Amino acid sequence: MIDFRAAVEARDPDALEATLADNVLFRSPVAFKPYPGKAITAAILRGVLRVFEDFRYVRELSGEGGRDHALVFEARIGGVAVEGCDFLHLDERGLIDEFTVMVRPLSAAQALAAAMADQFEQIQREAAVG
Repeated sequence: MIDFRAAVEARDPDALEATLADNVLFRSPVAFKPYPGKAITAAILRGVLRVFEDFRYVRELSGEGGRDHALVFEARIGGVAVEGCDFLHLDERGLIDEFTVMVRPLSAAQALAAAMADQFEQIQREAAVG
């Protein structure tokens, strides 16, 4: 868990990708269907690193057994303040196999959706290479 948080805070996409299981399932706050697989999840997370400004985790919660974690964050997209939470589940090897993101308020979700839509062609190219 510390590796993931450290990778995000360092804005290190390679270290971030190394924390993901091959079969990770990513649930976006702005897309209806989940994204299965490491390549697309890593590409989405690289896109997020590009659009979030002043990103910081403000709280970390862990469940019994150490396999469930919630990381509360704050960031900006342009002039819009974003509050959110990354919900992570780790597999038996300690890699992230479920990743769900929630954001608030509605204006933040709308700003995120627009910013990520602008990134999506690049995300698809990166996922195809990955």
